[in-house]
Amino acid sequence: MSLKFTTLASGSGGNCIYIGTENTNIIIDAGISGIKVENALKEIYISPNDLDAIFVTHEHADHIDGVGVLSRRYNLPIYATEGTWANMTKIGEIASKNKNIIYPDENIIFNDLILTPFSVPHDASQPVCYTIKYNNKKIAVATDMGHITKNIIENLRFCDAIILESNHDISMLKNGDYPINLKERVLGKFGHISNEIAGKLLACIMNEKLKNVILAHISKDNNSPDLVYNTIKNILEEFGIFINIDINLYIAKDYGISKIIELNY
Repeated sequence: MSLKFTTLASGSGGNCIYIGTENTNIIIDAGISGIKVENALKEIYISPNDLDAIFVTHEHADHIDGVGVLSRRYNLPIYATEGTWANMTKIGEIASKNKNIIYPDENIIFNDLILTPFSVPHDASQPVCYTIKYNNKKIAVATDMGHITKNIIENLRFCDAIILESNHDISMLKNGDYPINLKERVLGKFGHISNEIAGKLLACIMNEKLKNVILAHISKDNNSPDLVYNTIKNILEEFGIFINIDINLYIAKDYGISKIIELNY
């Protein structure tokens, strides 16, 4: 038995994460078109007909653009917080039986998975990230966080693997072409975390279980895969944590399958 997950898309152009076991297939967010989600799933030999649910983090377009289409096409239940539902109007009409409200810090038992949404600081209405447990394995999806809180740290402890935001390089963002208001939004307490913060967070939560991290939601304009990798590698080494020995780092693609992590039980 195993727990598998990967990113199907990651970044400002759209976000979608696949998580599956032998009995359950879910996606977290669908910020790309339904067709793109279907095509990405086919790359990992998952039929869209086998999807069981969509779990949503928040209502920004790069996380929900395909949610309504997929729910209607495959009769999929959608799980989101009350605040997210109130602001997720652009997904269109959803069958009432497929509307499910979730609450931060309350476990959701879904088939053989236990999902726990936890609150994060982001400029959305009641945004959450998720931990997912399957038997003795625990993974987390942690993106779109403006700053790190005690609650985030507690939820990310003792994970076997994490999909973690590493959005921007601070110097590139400050010296780049973004208008001032957008720079302030990204850098603010309800924006996105930088490479440096992501690296320090990983060092803080590092434990003997944590072996695989996919670095995600990487800005095209204010970052690069090499910069992400090398910045976090250097920070971890300062704390005596070494890549390919203590932990494996992978970079999420803008669109397409990233590293498929498989945790065997």
